Amino acid sequence: MSSAEDFRAEVAVVGLGAMGSAALYQLAKRGVKAIGLDQFAPPHAQGSSHGDSRITRQAVGEGRNYVPFALASHRIWRELEAETGETLLVASGCLVMGPGSGETSHHGHRDFVGRTVDSARAFDIPHEILRGDEVGRRFPHFTGLRGDEVAYYEPGGGYVRPERCIAAQLRQARELGAEIVTGTEIRSITQDGGGIRIEAGSRVIRAEQVICCAGAWTAHLLGAPFTDLLGVSRQVLHWFALDPAEAVPETGPVFIWMHGRGDSDYLYGFPRLPGEASVKVATEQYEKASLPNAVDRAVAPAESAEMFRRHVRSRIAGATERVERALSCLYTLTPDRGFIIDRHPAMDRVLVVSACSGHGFKHSAGIGEAVASFVTTGRSDVDLAPFALARFASGASSRVA
Repeated sequence: MSSAEDFRAEVAVVGLGAMGSAALYQLAKRGVKAIGLDQFAPPHAQGSSHGDSRITRQAVGEGRNYVPFALASHRIWRELEAETGETLLVASGCLVMGPGSGETSHHGHRDFVGRTVDSARAFDIPHEILRGDEVGRRFPHFTGLRGDEVAYYEPGGGYVRPERCIAAQLRQARELGAEIVTGTEIRSITQDGGGIRIEAGSRVIRAEQVICCAGAWTAHLLGAPFTDLLGVSRQVLHWFALDPAEAVPETGPVFIWMHGRGDSDYLYGFPRLPGEASVKVATEQYEKASLPNAVDRAVAPAESAEMFRRHVRSRIAGATERVERALSCLYTLTPDRGFIIDRHPAMDRVLVVSACSGHGFKHSAGIGEAVASFVTTGRSDVDLAPFALARFASGASSRVA
C-alpha cells in the first residue's frame, strides 16, 4: 500500500473472510479501484471461515430467498477452479434428514426437510426423497436409524474448502488490481460529505463507498442498531479418529441429521476426506454468548466427549472417541437467524453484509457478486430486500433500493 497518509478508493471492503474476499474479487473483476482491509491475515482461524470444509447445498431450508446465492456460488467456484487449478467444491452429495414424525427445528425453522424440498422443487434442483431404511442401505455408515426418517438427498451438494476459496479470491483480486491490507486493526468507519473515512492502524483510507463484512466484529465497528441486533456464539468442530477396521467411505455425502426436536438436537458432518483417518462432525449451540476478542479458542476434552456421547456414538460407523483435533469458530446471529445485506441506517455509503447466522459460506461467492453489482450499478440480479434491516423494526423502510 502507498505510504501516503490517505489512500483513496472507489470501494473499500472491511473484513476479508467469506463475504469480504468474495466482494473484493468481484469488484476487482469489474475494474473498480478497491481496497480490502482485515485485522488478521486471511484465511485465518479467528472468525467463521476455517476448518477445512463447509457444507454446500443448493436447495436451502432457510428459505427460497437464499437459493439464488447458492446457485451463483457453485457457478463462481467452478469458474475459479478453472482459473486457478484449485479444487474448491467437491460434489459428494448432501443428505438432510429428520424424524419421520413429530416437530423438528433447524436454524430456527420448523420442518426443515420439507422446506428444503420446497426450495428444490421451486428451482428445479435435482434431488431425491429417501426414507430411513433406504438411507441405511445406500449409506451404511449411518447407523442408529429408526427406519421412519425422511431425508432429502441432493447429488450436486457437497462441501467447499473455505480457506482455499478465500485465498483464491484474494489472490485473483490482487492480480486484478485490488489493494489488500492485512494485520491492521480497523479503528473507525465514519461518513462525511466527501464519502467514507476509515482509520486503519496509522493509516487513513478514504472511499466513496464501503462494504462492511466484519462478521463478529460488525457491532463493535458500526454501533447501533447492530449492537442490539447481532449476537456472537462460540461453536466447536470435532475430528474423531476412525477405527481402521471399519470401512468408512471417502465418497459418502455431507449430512445434516436432525434427531430431536430442538435446534441443538442434531449433528452435521462430512465424509472422510482423501488421505485422512478421521471424520469431522459438529453441532451448534445458541445459549452461551461470546465476545469475539475474549472467546475461549481452546476446546476442552470434555466438550468433545459430550459431542461424541450425545450425537456421534451409535450414529457414525467407525467413529471412535479419540479426538484427532478440535477447533472453535464464531457465529454472528440475528434475531431471526437470517442475513443482513443493507445500507447502514446512519451512513448510506456503507453497505453492511454480515450476520450469516451459521449458514453463510455456501452463499458467499454469490453474495460477493450481488453486492459488487449493487454498489457499482445500484442493482443486483438477486433480490436483496428480504435481507434488509426493515424486518427488525416495524414501520422502518429498507435502504436497499
